[in-house]
Amino acid sequence: MSDTPEKTPNQLISPTSSRSVTETVNGSHHFLIQGYSLAKGMGIGKHIASDYFTVGGYQWAIYFYPDGKNPEDNNTYVSVFIALASEGTDVRALFELTLIDQSGKGKHKVHSHFDRSLESGPYTLKYRGSMWGYKRFFRRGLLETSDYLKDDCLKINCTVGVVVSAIDCSRLHSIQVPDSDIGPHFGMLLENMEGSDIIFNVCDEDKQEITVSDMEPKVFKAMLHFVYRDALVEDELTASSSSAPMVSDTLTAKLLAAAHRYDLGRLRRMCESHLCKDISVNSVAQILSLADRFRAEELKAVCLRFAAENLAAVMRSDGFEYLKENCPALQSEILKTVAGCDEDCSSGGGKSRSVWAQLSDGGDTNGRRVRQRT
Repeated sequence: MSDTPEKTPNQLISPTSSRSVTETVNGSHHFLIQGYSLAKGMGIGKHIASDYFTVGGYQWAIYFYPDGKNPEDNNTYVSVFIALASEGTDVRALFELTLIDQSGKGKHKVHSHFDRSLESGPYTLKYRGSMWGYKRFFRRGLLETSDYLKDDCLKINCTVGVVVSAIDCSRLHSIQVPDSDIGPHFGMLLENMEGSDIIFNVCDEDKQEITVSDMEPKVFKAMLHFVYRDALVEDELTASSSSAPMVSDTLTAKLLAAAHRYDLGRLRRMCESHLCKDISVNSVAQILSLADRFRAEELKAVCLRFAAENLAAVMRSDGFEYLKENCPALQSEILKTVAGCDEDCSSGGGKSRSVWAQLSDGGDTNGRRVRQRT
């Protein structure tokens, strides 16, 4: 009999996964052009510029050419363009230009790149001064007799959607909610024969017995639903999330505040789990601020990791500007997390490049002067 030990199959290593999410950071600007008749005759290729506006971390401007941009058209058309007004390299974006019908009939003239995004993809602006728009935006003779011109004024709306890509770790990380422990709690009340029915006064909706201030009735009712049923009202949470413009205005965020106020650990964890599913480039800064304020440590850790792994995209979001102005300490924590991510990369974490390298996306890393195209 051989003394050689039998070989055992190599132990399987659990597979890993990730998901890249590409989306747009959108913003709009309204441009009022007064004195259109006085602008006529300024010359072909000469434009009136809007004020700068910021979308996706870049500055933009609307250029209106009353005599047209193209010499070959011989003043026949007016031209309208959206220009990249700050330094940037290969900025990918979607655009929409709308000339407003001022008659109230709603027959606006819309040129939208968003509608064609699946057909031709986003437009790439190579450098500062690159533009997207139309040399033949509108025939000038028709414009001057139309409802788009009123009191010698034109109104132009512009929407820019800057394309950003991010690793969606919010779907890869989850926050575990502990099992229900409501039975032992009610059992303890039964054995001790303590407790009694109470009437709460929430914003004058009930009789005056115990006053609860600084909380909306719907939030208090949702908290009571949890206390008595050990569950969240999912339909109400979903409806709140879809209608609220800010994460802090959602029912889930307000319930998280209530859980912190009354030290309801399981409710806090359930809110964390729910908010974790909504983490994105546009929302992570708001959710991070909430998690820090109400000591939702697991949610905060997921937000920091997501922000660090998608730093370039997150820095271009409006939420990052909010952190810069209101929560500078959280910005420092993001940078510490970035350093940790870089250490993971250097130790064989499997990433193709450092997180810091994301900061060079969309920018000129060599500090060169970028030629402006006119």
